[in-house]
Amino acid sequence: MSKLIITCAITGSRIQKNETPYIPITPEEIAESAIGAVKAGASVIHIHVRDPHTHIGTQDRKLYERVLTLLRKEVDPVVCLSTSGVPGKNLDYQKRLIPLELKTEMVSFDAGSMNFGEAVFLNPPDFLELLAQKAKEYDVKLELECFHTGMISASLEMMKTGLIEKPLHFQFVLGVRGGAPATVPSLLSMVQMIPEDATWSVIGIGKSQLAMTMAGMVLEGHVRVGLEDNIYYSKGRLAKSNAELVERIVRIAGEYGRDIATPDEARQILGLKSKRKSV
Repeated sequence: MSKLIITCAITGSRIQKNETPYIPITPEEIAESAIGAVKAGASVIHIHVRDPHTHIGTQDRKLYERVLTLLRKEVDPVVCLSTSGVPGKNLDYQKRLIPLELKTEMVSFDAGSMNFGEAVFLNPPDFLELLAQKAKEYDVKLELECFHTGMISASLEMMKTGLIEKPLHFQFVLGVRGGAPATVPSLLSMVQMIPEDATWSVIGIGKSQLAMTMAGMVLEGHVRVGLEDNIYYSKGRLAKSNAELVERIVRIAGEYGRDIATPDEARQILGLKSKRKSV
């Protein structure tokens, strides 16, 4: 079996302190939580930043820079910055593209529009084409976040036209209301659609996080955990940190016999061209 890449999604854009006191909000909290996750075994860190007043997600370049500076003083993971903005809020395209300017190794690419719980998550074709073009200009790899099979099809069409370059990396997001369910058959149907030379990882939202990470591990994919996707460690018990969620997967993978990829091994598996320290 190939080594397991653990991605940790640190904070997301919406969860507030009244939901869990352990969600990191400030750049210092986000960086500290990310450092803990890397030391626990995560090799890829997925980063949003939060508005200091509303605590809702923002695309403020200075906040991203602050997080990256603090993070890279201690660890050197693969960094994937979010271009999603906030579902339900139609952010200006240029604001959503700001993470590309920081030239981290990866950015997220939400491969279509969808209902997202009570909100609408807008990713129009012209925005996706612009994001793909800019990613090529900056030589940044796209993490293809697919919430249902239609998004996989859209990604493959963009690959055929040359907008997205191989090797592809898919992040299957299962369990969002409005998207594909968090079930093994659903995951299998998505895995079967992608090219043989593509890599993939799976996210389970909420209570499905542990089940989907275990399925991804067994199916020889990769996994994502973190407080962005799930604030509970077990029923009724809040996770106290991102590191705690990572540590559990490292422990389970060890029992299963699948080794954990280091950041440099993750770079090799994902086909990244080089390490980057952009800030």
